Amino acid sequence: QVQVVESGGGLVQAGGSLRLSCAVSGRSLRWSSMGWFRQARGKEREFVASIKWDGGRAYYSDSVKGRFTISRNNAKNTMYLQMNILKPEDTAVYYCNVVSGAGLTPTPEAAWGQGTQVTVSS
Repeated sequence: QVQVVESGGGLVQAGGSLRLSCAVSGRSLRWSSMGWFRQARGKEREFVASIKWDGGRAYYSDSVKGRFTISRNNAKNTMYLQMNILKPEDTAVYYCNVVSGAGLTPTPEAAWGQGTQVTVSS
């Protein structure tokens, strides 16, 4: 079965940076489009970024475009999310997943992991 494990979250001041990692097992990233999602307290889970399996084209939500960068290392079967110029509104639990239809509205394919908490102080 496919499993994802998020890591790299923590507490950071506004304007700071953080890099999240998503380790995938049970499926090769060579053939997998991937995505990052987040869920803030009291809000629904929302799309953050995605990257296609073929060519690595990336997509971002308007709220993070220009500040976040999604990337992947197929040899390590790991996906990353570099977050810069963090804002308090970025505070949320961040999740990763294998997705279909990579773009602005990707569909998650595997079970959700536990996520990693990102807290941005003002």
